[in-house]
Amino acid sequence: MYQTLSIERNAAIATIWMNRPEVHNAFNEILIEELDSASRALEADSSIRIVIVAGRGRNFCAGADLHWMGRAAAATMEDNLQDARRFAGMLRQLARMKKPTLARVHGAALGGGVGLAAACDICIAAQEASFAMSEVRLGLIPAVISPYVVRAIGPRQALRYMQTAERISAARAVELGLVHEAVAADELDSRVSTICEALGAGGPMSQAAAKALVAAVAGNEISDELIDRTARAIALQRSSDEAREGMAAFLAKGVPRWSPAA
Repeated sequence: MYQTLSIERNAAIATIWMNRPEVHNAFNEILIEELDSASRALEADSSIRIVIVAGRGRNFCAGADLHWMGRAAAATMEDNLQDARRFAGMLRQLARMKKPTLARVHGAALGGGVGLAAACDICIAAQEASFAMSEVRLGLIPAVISPYVVRAIGPRQALRYMQTAERISAARAVELGLVHEAVAADELDSRVSTICEALGAGGPMSQAAAKALVAAVAGNEISDELIDRTARAIALQRSSDEAREGMAAFLAKGVPRWSPAA
């Protein structure tokens, strides 16, 4: 079905494997289109609750493919604009998924690879992983990834790393907020599995509502309007069938139907 991806399904968990190991999973037009298509398909698949993004081979994602960059350099402004919009649309589709998303990062995550990791809800990295927004060294800017990177690390840190293009260790990425946890390489998959177990215990509709809540609250003044919005959000959720089932299961010392333990 895909030229540059493979999709692995394990019960309610789907892993999107970027599968261009010979070029370190670098982006080209096909990979971007297929990541967008896979995200949309998994969003619509009611049997899937959690989506993991990972890379085959030595590295998570080495940024832009050299041949793709060469074509971009020779393209018109309009062609470049359309190309950038497709990349931006793919990242937005991933970031806006109602289902939990998790980036499994090993090796290098460069340029757009940083954006891909930042667009996911959760990022778990191997301790040997490294990150860099290296665009300025090519006379470029990390434009379409910037909303997700700035959201993750804040404008002050983004000002440094988007201009210096320094390599960021996994430990430093944790300090910055780009990565949630850095673990030994041989523990990466088990840690991802543990987090997926925790995600599976949550109600799918409440998780989608929690994601929407973070987007609504982040960066906003604690105003009367915002307070009312949060009150309405919990009132709406409390009256949902999912909340009734969850509370009933809790009071009965049981588990709701959505839980893997059910």
